[in-house]
Amino acid sequence: MFVRLLKLPGEVRRRYDLTSLCCVAHGAAPCPVEIKHQMIEWWGPVIREYYGGTETGVVVTHTSEEALRKPGTVGRAIEGAIVRVYDPEGHQLAPGEVGEIFLRVNQFPDFTYHGLDEKRREVERDGLISCGDVGYLDEDGYLFLCDRARDMVISGGVNIYPAEIEGVLVTMSGVQDCAVFGIPDEEFGEALCAYVQPQEGAELTADDVRAFVRQHLARYKMPKVIEFVASLPREDSGKIFKRKLRAPYWEKVGRQI
Repeated sequence: MFVRLLKLPGEVRRRYDLTSLCCVAHGAAPCPVEIKHQMIEWWGPVIREYYGGTETGVVVTHTSEEALRKPGTVGRAIEGAIVRVYDPEGHQLAPGEVGEIFLRVNQFPDFTYHGLDEKRREVERDGLISCGDVGYLDEDGYLFLCDRARDMVISGGVNIYPAEIEGVLVTMSGVQDCAVFGIPDEEFGEALCAYVQPQEGAELTADDVRAFVRQHLARYKMPKVIEFVASLPREDSGKIFKRKLRAPYWEKVGRQI
């Protein structure tokens, strides 16, 4: 929504008086640093972000001032909350090290998945719950998200987080929305594929997209395959349904990673 608002013509954006805005909260997906800064510049320091899940409630939050001081963070744990990052072997990681995020608010009620108690046990470690995200804590306890654990791409042994690439692509002129994910690659195991939804009337080419990405990211984060579509499939929540885009590429190779 922020991206679409920022791509409104300047005369439309200037038409509205925003002085009555007191607080705007957002969450549910990583927000690119540049988009957050542009929104704060436009709306003022009224924007707050939160992070958590249905299973945990809100666990982490931050203000506009913290967003400017700690670009890219989703905030620090609220009172009574615990946030830790673990490696696949279950070892707690030090600040700056990327792993799976586990968290909990002490007063939040416990839960289970209907008819799937085993799945409930799988998401717990040391009494904390995973929402399926990977990221890291900095030395001041601020949490940074990298991506969904299932969306991470391993290409030639290197971990690549599609959310970072998406965060760059959505700032490109003429891009309405995008989705980046891994597809099979004989040499590297996985390669990056980007589906791009252009804005109405925009004319974009794959070379345009690659040139833009090259300006902001390392070469190995360049999508190998770029497809343009009129619209992207979405879940009922509005989130892009990546599985529908990803599945056809993997159906013929007999593996999912």
